[in-house]
Amino acid sequence: MIETKSDWKDLRDGIRSIFKKFPETYWRDLDIKREYPSKFVKSLTEAGYLACLIPEKYGGSGLSIRAASVILEEIHRNGGNGAACHAQMYIMGSLLKYGSDILKEKYLFDIANGNLRLQAFGVTEPTSGTDTLSIQTRAKKKGNKYIINGQKVWTSRAEYSDLIMLLVKTNQEAKDSKNSLSLFLIDMRKHIGKEIIIKSIRTMVNHSTTEIFFDNLEVDESCIIGEEGQGFKYILNGLNAERLLIASECIGDAKYFIDKSVEYGNKREVFGRPIGKNQGIQFPVAKAYSRTFAAELVLIEGCNLFNRGQDCGKEANISKLLAAEASWEAAEAAMQTFGGFSFAEEYNIERKFRETRLYQIAPVSTNMILAYVAHKVLGFPRSY
Repeated sequence: MIETKSDWKDLRDGIRSIFKKFPETYWRDLDIKREYPSKFVKSLTEAGYLACLIPEKYGGSGLSIRAASVILEEIHRNGGNGAACHAQMYIMGSLLKYGSDILKEKYLFDIANGNLRLQAFGVTEPTSGTDTLSIQTRAKKKGNKYIINGQKVWTSRAEYSDLIMLLVKTNQEAKDSKNSLSLFLIDMRKHIGKEIIIKSIRTMVNHSTTEIFFDNLEVDESCIIGEEGQGFKYILNGLNAERLLIASECIGDAKYFIDKSVEYGNKREVFGRPIGKNQGIQFPVAKAYSRTFAAELVLIEGCNLFNRGQDCGKEANISKLLAAEASWEAAEAAMQTFGGFSFAEEYNIERKFRETRLYQIAPVSTNMILAYVAHKVLGFPRSY
């Protein structure tokens, strides 16, 4: 499928119209105060954008993952940050594909209309990092209940989420660790401050990330998504969606930096001429644009495969790799284009520069993607 510029015009225009109420000064002030963009998220929810992947029968829009990627791209291209709400999109797939009708009926309508927030995804732990199969948070079966104990880290937006999708170990005896993990959807509201303790982690960007401690949290067996012991398999499909949507944010960042560089390069005059007339300014921006263009093509292909239910692991990972590198290259070009002014808060470049650096590391590092391509695509021996 080949896209045209008009394919997503209405969707892009809709996001841009929302940004009339949320200019860059809004995001800059939030960054300075380390505050969550509650009003922005509320506006996105009311406009139906955060429910884009939820089927219409549950109150959503029933759109494709490509539509979701366009939404997140435009948020970033307009100077915002989709990290405030993107989890509600990329973790939705596990619930939709593997969740019981009971769970869907119980939560999806309220998620779609904004009465419930699903932003927290608990996978990573302090001792496991990217090694998901070695997580230690455990759920022990007791009658028709599970008792959960353990700790998660880098669980972003937990303070602003009513529900959490949580990956835990349920089978200590399983010979294959891939069959030892289970995925739960848990309502945290009655447990925060008691069996669930959330602590904020201050970082170099305004990302609202936390660590979470679970102390004898009791949940009903109906909270489990799909079958016990199959949680790792369930999240793999969701991780492809995550890669594609994060790649979209990177592409949005790259386009933001390119737009800003072109505008500033054309109007800023030094030595009686616009600095954009110099190839020292032109070439880095042109190179970043070219890489962004290529990354977007891979992203579109990945979204098409995902929508058809085909394997898109290669495309999802490579698009995230290329897009993260493109956004970082565009950020570097913008810093050089703006010179000293790039360090001034009022120009917003330094804020976005910090934000887009994250994607070299999270939600999966570029090194891990290269290891995946080397092993899964090229056939080298596994290196880890």
